[in-house]
Amino acid sequence: MSHLKLDRRTFLGGAASALSLAALPSFAQISGQRRLEWQQFKVAPDNQYSSFLYAVGLMRGNNNANDPNSWQYWVNVHVNYCPHRTPYFLAWHRGYLWYFERRLQIISGNNRLMLPYWDWYRNPTIPSEFTTLANLYPSNSRVNTNVYSALDLTPFQASTVNFQRGTVNSFEERFETRPHNPVHNLIGGSMATMQSPLDPIFFLHHCNVDRLWHAWALPDGRTMPVTSSPYWSGAPASFVYAPGLTMPKVETYSPRRAGTIRTTAYDYDNTSRPTSLPQQAQAGRIIRVQAEGPQLRQRPPLGLFKATPARDITADERAIGGVKGVALNEQSISALVTAEASSVQSIQDVIATTEEEFPDAGTTSASAPADTSASTSKAKKFRSAKVVLDNVAITNAGASGGYFYKVYLNLPENADIDTVGPKHFLGTLGAFEIAGEAHHGSVTLEYPATGAMVKIRARPTREHVISFVRVDGTSAPTGQVIAAGELRVELSTEAPFIKSKKVKPGRNDIPY
Repeated sequence: MSHLKLDRRTFLGGAASALSLAALPSFAQISGQRRLEWQQFKVAPDNQYSSFLYAVGLMRGNNNANDPNSWQYWVNVHVNYCPHRTPYFLAWHRGYLWYFERRLQIISGNNRLMLPYWDWYRNPTIPSEFTTLANLYPSNSRVNTNVYSALDLTPFQASTVNFQRGTVNSFEERFETRPHNPVHNLIGGSMATMQSPLDPIFFLHHCNVDRLWHAWALPDGRTMPVTSSPYWSGAPASFVYAPGLTMPKVETYSPRRAGTIRTTAYDYDNTSRPTSLPQQAQAGRIIRVQAEGPQLRQRPPLGLFKATPARDITADERAIGGVKGVALNEQSISALVTAEASSVQSIQDVIATTEEEFPDAGTTSASAPADTSASTSKAKKFRSAKVVLDNVAITNAGASGGYFYKVYLNLPENADIDTVGPKHFLGTLGAFEIAGEAHHGSVTLEYPATGAMVKIRARPTREHVISFVRVDGTSAPTGQVIAAGELRVELSTEAPFIKSKKVKPGRNDIPY
C-alpha cells in the first residue's frame, strides 16, 4: 500500500503539542464516512486496515509520552481526564475517540481511516488479530478474551427512557454499569485499570460503546437533551483532553456533529439496537448470560460479619447500620445489615415520597404499612437510600480482573436470580470500578438503592441483605480479591433522582 511517509522531524516534533492537533483540518469530514465493524473494516477499501496497523505500530513505538504521536500520550489523556461514574461519561469519550481518530489519520497519511468497532453483542470474543499481531497485543496479558458474561440488554429495554445520569432509568448510568464496566473487568490486564487504552482493544470497545449510545438515541434524539438544553452549556462548557485540547460539550451531542458544529463528521455502518444476546455454547448447551455460575440460581448464603453502629456520616447522611470486614473471593456471598429501629419508618417515607415525585421509579400504589413506634433519627427528612462500601482494597490477583460481582439488595431466599434479579440490582463491583475510584483517592463506592426499594416494594424491616454474586470469565482468580472495611446502608437528605427537563428544540437545533 501507499503511505504518506513521515520523516523523523515530522513524526517526533511536527505535532508535539495538543494545540497543533486541535488546529489541524478535520480529515474525517468527508461525505459518507462511516465507522465499520472490525470484520468489515479489514476488507474495506482505501487501505484502512493496513493504515490502522501502520499507525498503531508507529504510535506504540514512540516512547515520548509528551508527543501526541505516541500511544502513551493518549493513555495519559484517559488517565488524567476521563470521567467515570459521573455525568458526561459517554460524551467525554466520544470526543476522546474523535481526537484519537484524527491522530491515526495524520500518522498514517490516510484521511479515509476511521476507527473500527468490536460488536460484542454479535461476537463476544475479541477478534483474533488482537491476540496474534504484535501491534495489537497489549503490553501485559489479558485474563480473558470472551466477554459473553458481561452482556446485558437492560439499557435497551423500553423502561430506559431518559439519558442523563441521575434521572430515573438513565441510559448512561445503566449502560456504564453494564455492559461497559463488566467488559473491562472480564478482559482484565490493562483493561481493568484507568490505563485501559494501553490495550488496543480499548478503542474498538469504546467505538462500540459510542455506536450503541448513538443507536439508542435514534431516530430523532427524543430521549436526548437537545442542543439548546442547559445540560450542554453548564460550566465548564467544554471537555478537557489535554492542556490546550478541548471540545465544547455540545459538539459531542451526536456522531454526526462530533468535533464540529456545522459539518457532518461521521456515522456508523450499523445503527440498530441489540435485541438479543449471542448464543454461547458451553459444555454442549446454551447458557444464559445472567447465570452467574453453573450451580447458583438463588440468593448466596449469609456470611458472618461483625456489626457496625448507626451513626451520622455527614450532616445530611446517616448510616443506619452496617458490617465490617467483608472479604470477597470466588464464592458468592451475602451480608445481613440490621438497621436501627427508627430507620423502618424513614425508609417507608423515602419510598412513598419517591413514588409520588418520580412515578417512573417503580409502582405508584400506596406504600406498605410501616412501623410507627420509632421516630426518625434526629427528625431529619431523609429522601434517598444507598449502600456504601468503604475502605475498599483489592489484592494483586484481584487487580488483574477476569471477574466481577453483581450487587443486589434484598434478594428473596428461594427465588431464581435470573427472574427477580433486575428489580433488586444495585450495580457491579470489580477491579475496574475500584481502579476508577482509587484514581481520585481513597476508595468508597456508593450504590443508589432507592429505586430498588421502590421496585421491590420493600416491606417494613430492620434487616437488609446485600448480595455479591460472582461472575467469572473463562479464566478468573481464586482466593480473596476484594475487601471492604465496612459495608453499610445509609439514608440521605438528597433527592434520589433529578428531574428530567423536556426542552423543546430551538430554531438552531440540528436533528440528532
